[in-house]
Amino acid sequence: MSLSGAPDARGSDATARTGVSDATMSMDLGPVAAGTVTVGVFVAVPDPHGADLQRHRRDFGDPLADAVPAHVTLLPPTTVRRLEVDDVVEHLHAAAARTEPFTLRLRGTGTFRPVSPVVYVQVAEGFASCERLEREVRCGPLERAVDFDYHPHVTVAHHLPACDLDRAQATLADYDLSFSVDCFWLYRHDDDLWRPHHRFSLGGAASRTGEDAGRRGQA
Repeated sequence: MSLSGAPDARGSDATARTGVSDATMSMDLGPVAAGTVTVGVFVAVPDPHGADLQRHRRDFGDPLADAVPAHVTLLPPTTVRRLEVDDVVEHLHAAAARTEPFTLRLRGTGTFRPVSPVVYVQVAEGFASCERLEREVRCGPLERAVDFDYHPHVTVAHHLPACDLDRAQATLADYDLSFSVDCFWLYRHDDDLWRPHHRFSLGGAASRTGEDAGRRGQA
């Protein structure tokens, strides 16, 4: 983690080294088998900043801007059996309890082009903390293979024409936001939207279910 706030060495041109760790929380997902559900885990960018990034994404022409809140993915879309969801929640409670709150700074933009047509806001501080939390999450009942090394980021444009990706990268090039990460979310994919299922507070503080999520349940 860069305490000075300088971008991590894996910043804007990380494609050649890491490829795309995930942009898939924002992708259209097909139907799942009976008795299963698609889940994802992420750190949400707090409002009003999260809503502002969604507005930018909408302005860039991304049709999936409102399908999911602005976020840093910890676990990309993963299919689990419905009967195992309680085990997943218990596992994530334990992961959260082992993790202390940390500062996340988002600054500037990067891209995964040419490997994938994605533009994102970079994680300039808190990169290593996200990596550690991702390892805590992606194990046990959520253990799965991934195609690329984990690279925390906030997607702001995905699968758009090159001119729109260029505009997104230029528009948010000076973006700079710091906030404290004290929780993460388990989301479920229902009716073409990602809906909050459970909030997990870092350090073992009280958590809550999706019914208490407020605006995040409407994104």
